Amino acid sequence: MKFKIFKYETVTSTNDIAMFLIKDKKEETGCIYADKQTKGRGTHGKSWESKDGNLFLSIFFQLKENHPRFEEFSIINSVIVSNVIENICKSKSINIKWPNDIFIKRKKVCGILQEQITFRKKFFLIIGIGINLVSHPKSNTKYETTNIFMETKNKPSIKQMVDLIILSYEQFFSNLNSYNYKNFLNKAESMVLN
Repeated sequence: MKFKIFKYETVTSTNDIAMFLIKDKKEETGCIYADKQTKGRGTHGKSWESKDGNLFLSIFFQLKENHPRFEEFSIINSVIVSNVIENICKSKSINIKWPNDIFIKRKKVCGILQEQITFRKKFFLIIGIGINLVSHPKSNTKYETTNIFMETKNKPSIKQMVDLIILSYEQFFSNLNSYNYKNFLNKAESMVLN
């Protein structure tokens, strides 16, 4: 599977654009990213504060019979994205907080929002990924927030992050024949924030 890239200056949310591309433009796979996101959203109706210079990205594809189930992708996404962050940060202190947050040094650096839509009797999975690259919002939860630059003094470009994430998903789909959910689950469980 290859992901066509759609780049925007400003969007409400990249997941909204994914829905538009599926329903109005009949696209079946793609990756959207934007410079600015005005109404980013997280799980359970929470908003995602989209600060300039950070990554706002959505990947979408049709869920086919030979693909993992929707529920399995919440684990798969966390492992794939945390691997990208771990490689960029050269850090082993990457953790996952169920079901969709990624932490570096016990501070939140990434959120993932997974949504499924049905269009013309086909199921599509949309995976929204927000990563704090150069800034982060203040936290109003018990967990602190951070950004990659602050923690590592490494400033990856948005394009570099987009390319790494797309490559990781393309590799996942090219190796689908050897997919084993238990391997992903074990990896995720070994990274769970205690």
